Amino acid sequence: MLSVPVAVHCLYAMGYQTYETRVFLHSVLGCFSFCAFSAKMLFLRSERPPGRLLPIVGGLVFTALTIIWLASALWFFRTFGVTT
Repeated sequence: MLSVPVAVHCLYAMGYQTYETRVFLHSVLGCFSFCAFSAKMLFLRSERPPGRLLPIVGGLVFTALTIIWLASALWFFRTFGVTT
């Protein structure tokens, strides 16, 4: 339930942007991770167990979120640096 407000904010308030490589990758991976997350939730609710497909989709969700997080952290530390 918490992923829907985040997706709505990112897609409608921020929009899909391509002016910089980092922002473009963030937009693409954000859309991909939300779609993979939605597919995973639908697989969990299906009557037949999805078998090997569920761990694959879960891994895709994890990978996309990790890359988004790393790209954001890299940008933050390059922009503001590390303060002690």
